[in-house]
Amino acid sequence: MCLLCNKALDNDAMKPSKLQDHLRRCHPDKTEKYLKYFQTLKDKFQKRPTLDRMFASTSQINDDGLRAENRILSERTVEEVLKTDSLKPASYIIKRIPLSNNTVERRIDEMSSDIESFLCNYLQTTHFSIQLDESTLPDNAALLLAYVRFIMNQEIYEKQLFARTLITDTKGKSKFHVLKDYFIEKAIPLSNIISVATDGAPAMVGRYRGFISYSKQMCQFLDTKDKILKENLMNL
Repeated sequence: MCLLCNKALDNDAMKPSKLQDHLRRCHPDKTEKYLKYFQTLKDKFQKRPTLDRMFASTSQINDDGLRAENRILSERTVEEVLKTDSLKPASYIIKRIPLSNNTVERRIDEMSSDIESFLCNYLQTTHFSIQLDESTLPDNAALLLAYVRFIMNQEIYEKQLFARTLITDTKGKSKFHVLKDYFIEKAIPLSNIISVATDGAPAMVGRYRGFISYSKQMCQFLDTKDKILKENLMNL
């Protein structure tokens, strides 16, 4: 192939005499050029870009990049991986997660305390009826439940006032003292109670030692309802 015109020559044309004849006829202006000029043309031709060289170069670049990436990843520590930009938004959320083991319990206690305070403050200034019931816990501990019914903003409300354990026994006197101590603690006058409803148990409605008898000693005008079923009380 001629390096000047890129014309393909057959084997017969590769004879020196025919090559010189081709140079004189097709490239008369190059007949006086030195040998170095033609060697330069040969070097440029051999170094020209080809498909094989282009694909080989691209493959080498990808291979080098893959090796560099693997080397970078292998040298990174766990701490460096966790500090990448992709995890920065998650770090803000993680910082807001409480680590205390009693945070939820504390918040629930605060909410219930606020509700109880609001209810007790309102009962200090209004009349209401109260319902009492006794329940048993899985460990056989006796629990006294108290519910109140009152009017607020011209509407009737029913709320659980407290649930306290009976430490000594389940007699009417013990139940009355639990109720009385709670009212003293919350500064609620016993005279605000206008009616009491119980489940009709002897400890509640006994004439001399029942809860009702002790309550009437504190509230002379107290109205009692002693025939309310226990199931109805638990549905309040």
